[in-house]
Amino acid sequence: MKIIDAHMHLWNLEQNYLPWLCDPRPLENFRYGDYSALRRNYMLTDYRRDSEGFDGVGSVFVETEWDPADPLGEIRWIKELAAREGLPSVAVGQAWLDRADAPEILAAHGADPFVKAIRHKPRAAPRPDAVEPGTAGSMGDPAWREGYRHLALNGLSFDLQTPWWHLGEARALADDFGDTVIILNHTGLPADRSSEGIAAWRAALRLFAGASNVRIKISGIGIPGQQWSVEPNRESVLTAIEVFGTERAMFASNFPVDSLVARYRDIFDGFDAITSAFAPHERDDLFWRTASRTYGVMADDVSH
Repeated sequence: MKIIDAHMHLWNLEQNYLPWLCDPRPLENFRYGDYSALRRNYMLTDYRRDSEGFDGVGSVFVETEWDPADPLGEIRWIKELAAREGLPSVAVGQAWLDRADAPEILAAHGADPFVKAIRHKPRAAPRPDAVEPGTAGSMGDPAWREGYRHLALNGLSFDLQTPWWHLGEARALADDFGDTVIILNHTGLPADRSSEGIAAWRAALRLFAGASNVRIKISGIGIPGQQWSVEPNRESVLTAIEVFGTERAMFASNFPVDSLVARYRDIFDGFDAITSAFAPHERDDLFWRTASRTYGVMADDVSH
């Protein structure tokens, strides 16, 4: 099975400043709890060791909340690494959409064929009943949306990381900016696995998926304090595939972040087991073809 890992990270904390990993005070309410194990360099030798045994034919590097004072520096760094090492294949860059320099930064990213998309996590409420539409920094913020408008002008897609209770706003964004493809990160973060929580998450996914210009990454579904395994994640994986179809869904590791709850092999063997009854072309979509189409990763080479 060929794999294009649609969401992975690399960092060198000795060379580069990533506030959440370098600052003494950790983030509060990190979704996997204690993340101190991530406060170390994670380079391609580490990634290749973790993914050993899989036919990884490409990968999508996703920005790592690098120093916000230098939103272009991460791309310079990762491109130098990719030129030496052959991975990653393409990148999702950083931009702060509600900042005054957003048009300039997006123009620079758009001029670089290595950069296919942008991620800027919009401000999110901590729970469904706390959503306040139009909050500064959110998807409904006019300043944020003005920056977002420049994505299509520069040929860039948008990687969206937000909890499912903001997918109504995301659907409005998709409808209002139909020329921009939105790739929902980490399956819409279905953290609440109660029957009520899953039902609400599923309904939000269905609303969002009604827009034709959206995709989903099935990743980041680990459960804090538990080792990744098939049964607790089967419903989340199959629901996402049912709602989006294999042509709009892709698998990803989210490594090394998900190493807090899984081995790389746990995740991809799990995806393999969950989709074992799928048709070969559907599995190709999920493991590499959707990522190839969405991000332009080695499309010609992988198809043979």
